[in-house]
Amino acid sequence: MNPSIHSLRIAVLAGGDSDERPISLKSGAAVEAALSQFGHRALHLDPAIVELRGVDWSQFDVAFIALHGRFGEDGQVQQLLDDAGMRYTGSSAAASRLAFSKSAAKERFLQSGVPTPAYALIHYTDDFDRIQQQAETVGYPLVVKPDTQGSSLGISIVRKREQLSGALKRCFEFDGFGLIEAMIEGTEWTVGFIDSQTLPAIKIETDREFFDWQAKYDDDATRYIFDAKLPMPVIERIESAARDACRSLGTSGLMRVDLRVDDAQQPWVLEINTIPGFTDHSLLPKAAARMGISFPQLCDQVVQSVMGHQPPQPHILQAVRVRRAAS
Repeated sequence: MNPSIHSLRIAVLAGGDSDERPISLKSGAAVEAALSQFGHRALHLDPAIVELRGVDWSQFDVAFIALHGRFGEDGQVQQLLDDAGMRYTGSSAAASRLAFSKSAAKERFLQSGVPTPAYALIHYTDDFDRIQQQAETVGYPLVVKPDTQGSSLGISIVRKREQLSGALKRCFEFDGFGLIEAMIEGTEWTVGFIDSQTLPAIKIETDREFFDWQAKYDDDATRYIFDAKLPMPVIERIESAARDACRSLGTSGLMRVDLRVDDAQQPWVLEINTIPGFTDHSLLPKAAARMGISFPQLCDQVVQSVMGHQPPQPHILQAVRVRRAAS
């Protein structure tokens, strides 16, 4: 592996205390190993162990965020890094906050004309009869999901009224707010992006009821298909809907858009993942590999993009001046 032209000091943020901690740790370890292959000096920082507000960020050139879930994808760590004047990978604090809340993102999708399933926002204190009425309005079958959660945690497909109570209980274990969303019968798709570069769309097939935690991380029978037998105009509509969704939220860097495609071949955007999985088995790296971009190359490209497109922050300029004065 050829080392990068620009060797960087990189803080890899991974772990944390969200429900997705195990996946984040795997992502962080994979990113560290990949960046080291390119000659970068990568140091793992776990927010569950290290108080990030006490870190001397002048010792790093950039932070690679591999935190999933809360204090990773919700804009909090991005705001902390902004306050510290630190460059970081991925979307801004504002875009991250929007994307992490499924209801906020869907409102922006609707305002921007991005196709997304009908939904109703619910809260754990809502009267059950009221929630039942909202479910009837959305229509069965439907999906109940937490408003702010990833990796399909707390999600249930509800095909009849009798299943609603159990689905609400699972949802509210993970968040006080939830969504009742129209179920799109059809196929599961995801489209990844590296900045403005669109990666090949992936059709996801699972023998489980939907692409849940087990299908994502445990089930070796889950199938990822690049050459789906669909006309090119349909693939282009899928990719276009995904791009429009990202544009509507102002996301940047690495991101992945999850969609459903109905029987009429209409794509429907479900959500945007601003910090997708970073292992060599994750969906976005699979799509990058399809284009000939290895996992180490992908990680290096991400940090080099940040260094090339974000101007140096004041503390970084000062650190450079100090190093030059000492040389």
